[in-house]
Amino acid sequence: MLPADLPRVSIAHLPTPIDELPRLSRELGGPRLFAKRDDCTGLAMGGNKTRKLEFLLGDALERGADTLITEGGVQSNHCRQTAAAANHAGLGCVLVLSEGFANELTGNLFLDHLLGARVVTTTGARADVMNEIAADLRREGKRPYVIPTGGSNGVGAMGYAQCMVELAEQSEAMGEHFDVIVTASGSGGTQGGLVLGKKLIESPARIVGISDGETRAELAEMVLRVARDGAALLGADLAFRDEELEIYDQYYGPGYGVPTSQMVAAVRQVARCEGLLLDPVYNGKAMSGLIDLVARGQIAADQNVLFLHTGGTPALFAYRESFTP
Repeated sequence: MLPADLPRVSIAHLPTPIDELPRLSRELGGPRLFAKRDDCTGLAMGGNKTRKLEFLLGDALERGADTLITEGGVQSNHCRQTAAAANHAGLGCVLVLSEGFANELTGNLFLDHLLGARVVTTTGARADVMNEIAADLRREGKRPYVIPTGGSNGVGAMGYAQCMVELAEQSEAMGEHFDVIVTASGSGGTQGGLVLGKKLIESPARIVGISDGETRAELAEMVLRVARDGAALLGADLAFRDEELEIYDQYYGPGYGVPTSQMVAAVRQVARCEGLLLDPVYNGKAMSGLIDLVARGQIAADQNVLFLHTGGTPALFAYRESFTP
């Protein structure tokens, strides 16, 4: 368990369930597949960012913040959940979004507006815009709290370090073990937290990150930074090395948020096998990677594999043309 005195706000429905996916397992010829349903965390249609926001929101309130500022792509799951977390705590919220693929007012972008966040779009560097907004708010006497992309820092890492503890407890109760944990990996926060949690509880499970838009080198740097910052926050003497990370960067196609035929096929297959909806930006590409790794024997047929469903299904509506026959 993490230290009890870490600032934290309980906003997630935890523990999230673990569902077996027997029909998909049979179609792939093994391994046994399970889904950790972090799409069921509950906050504004759920997702993995809610775990991180429990600690980020706790830290913000501890520091006396009155406004959350964060950034992401135009269909950002993180931004949608941050807006909801701000409302839960009675705080203001500013979202800085990059214009790009799927700009239509639907999916997560629609929910951002429904939740009442102030939405600022830019074609420039989002971090610079966030800093300018924060400076303006401070001049107005406000107390902004700036959250990086995906909530990916040492504080946010606590969410998925704690998730590894939760997984250990669930697997023991189920009488199961998980050889491999597969997750979409974008800004390094989820994978970094899992890697930190793995070391804290000495788990033997492989943590496999499927990049949604960064090269392996770029993503590894982010994952290591998050894990190291999280360990420092806990005062844990842990070492993290690049060669320990398992990251695949061949499944994101032309770039972040841009559909691929493999992603479309994976989303369709899982929906039709299991009635489980995956989003097109993160989980769809992660599942396309998992399917390929099984086909190539890099995940063995006799292993138990846990797919971390990080949520994000509202984005499906912004990508409906990609799924039109």
